[in-house]
Amino acid sequence: MGSTEDLDYPQIIIQYSSGFLISKVMFTACELGVFDLLLESGKPLSSDAIAACLGASTTGVERLLDACVGLKLLAVEMTQEGALYRNTEISNIYLTKSSPKSQYHIMMYYSNTVYLCWQYLADAVREGRNQYERAFGISSKDPFGAMYRSGEEMLKFMAGQNSVWSICGRDVLAAFDLSSFTQIYDLGGGGGALARECVSLYPNSTVTIYDLTKVVQVAKEQFVSPEERQIAFREGDFFNDSIPEAELYILSKILHDWDDDKCKQLLEKVYKACKPGGGVLLVESLLNEDKSGPVETQLYSMNMLVQTEGKERTAAEYSKLLEAAGFGVIQVKRTGKLYDAVLGRK
Repeated sequence: MGSTEDLDYPQIIIQYSSGFLISKVMFTACELGVFDLLLESGKPLSSDAIAACLGASTTGVERLLDACVGLKLLAVEMTQEGALYRNTEISNIYLTKSSPKSQYHIMMYYSNTVYLCWQYLADAVREGRNQYERAFGISSKDPFGAMYRSGEEMLKFMAGQNSVWSICGRDVLAAFDLSSFTQIYDLGGGGGALARECVSLYPNSTVTIYDLTKVVQVAKEQFVSPEERQIAFREGDFFNDSIPEAELYILSKILHDWDDDKCKQLLEKVYKACKPGGGVLLVESLLNEDKSGPVETQLYSMNMLVQTEGKERTAAEYSKLLEAAGFGVIQVKRTGKLYDAVLGRK
């Protein structure tokens, strides 16, 4: 980057202020089924044809398609019959529902739930607490009670988390050699995508997903088949119920939901349950030690403010929490991707 004189500050401010427009265009195209339609068609389509298939206005669809072309989510070809639109490789892989790496569900969760909470970001900053009460008219004292306020909302959240681990799971699980751990508990493992990645990478391991009763029921019905014999389930609340003995515990995007006191409480329980020589793997998005970035992690921390009781932390802050619980020989690996790994040993 050049000197500050080279920066076009008005342009930067305009880009930042319109950032939500970009995401909403992508979310809307996903929600309407634009990318799925173009994948299924097997050929480029005109805006008229797309609008007819979607039951939407030609005017609106044409503008949406052109915006997606500008965002490199669609490609357009000018023919004698007019403009024909097709998916780009990015949209085929990440924005169609049928793709193994689809991010459709997490986008719908952001579009329909997270966006509503973020409308009250200024209130969250003033008050220092999540905004479920304003956004949805429900108590903010139990973040996951609010997050799982209906079966539909819980399913949406679980599917969204699964989509994240379909592209990020292997990076964090391969950050350290975990092959010596065969008995693994995934605390708050939800829909099982990370557990599936774990048994794929470490075929000698078994992973037990430990989660709330209603979460386990949905996971069994919707996400994990009985044929996946290396994945088991245990119902419970890890704050209020006992944690079974295991060699390794995975806490993926768990500690960032809670304040330091709750994190210490949970880690102390994990330490007591952990077999000697075992450990705990934290999967989180790590802030730089001076908290100057990464910007994605800083934004995640803002999201923790509007949705949970927690925050994103630095590697040193997570290490301090682990040490306070009794864990030693703490290792940190930055993956260069969205999520990083911290391993503490007993």
